[in-house]
Amino acid sequence: MKKEEHNNKVNFREFILGGQDGVVNVLGLVLGVASATNNTNIVIISGIVATVAESISMAAVAYTSSKAAKDYYESIVQEEKTHVSYKPKLEKDTIKEIYYKKGFRGKVLNQIVKHIISNKELWVETLLSEKHKVSKEEFKNPLKSAWIVGISTVIGSSIPLAPFFIFNVKTGIITSLIFAALILYIVGALKAKLSIGSWKRSGLELMIIGIVAALLGYGVGLLLKGYGVA
Repeated sequence: MKKEEHNNKVNFREFILGGQDGVVNVLGLVLGVASATNNTNIVIISGIVATVAESISMAAVAYTSSKAAKDYYESIVQEEKTHVSYKPKLEKDTIKEIYYKKGFRGKVLNQIVKHIISNKELWVETLLSEKHKVSKEEFKNPLKSAWIVGISTVIGSSIPLAPFFIFNVKTGIITSLIFAALILYIVGALKAKLSIGSWKRSGLELMIIGIVAALLGYGVGLLLKGYGVA
């Protein structure tokens, strides 16, 4: 896979992650607040607050996890660079063993090893990919990752909240649930395209998760209202 294609896939996966999280979490919240208060203004205010908090939280998680992964990768790179410089025989034997296990023998094996160790950058890259099973393309820019996840969370959160800007509470609840369920089905289907699995099943699974979250939120709202809390 080309580097650009890999990066696009990673970015899209992060966008999907933030979007689905925003839809599911805010859907449950706004339906709970709507059933408890029957007041669109309160629903909108609580939804906006939740959207801001959720997007910041998701962006922070994306940043810290990406930063930790990148730091880990860079520590391995530095370790292998040090070994290549100060323990060349050990790392040469490692390369030889790697390609021996791939089925190369004799003169061909020696030529491969000679070619790789003649270039320190290639030597280190080979150790990273073959010994540690990692590559630079796997590790994302933490700030970019945070922006993608944060923005997609805002977009996802806006979907279940938007109907309450237009309709009354009752119509808003129904419209919000329909919109969110449709979007979650599409998102689930798109997720399956990035991995192995049925797009229909993936879409249904994510849609059901969203509906369950919505029903739980709605139920909690009614419960609080019944006890006079709301």
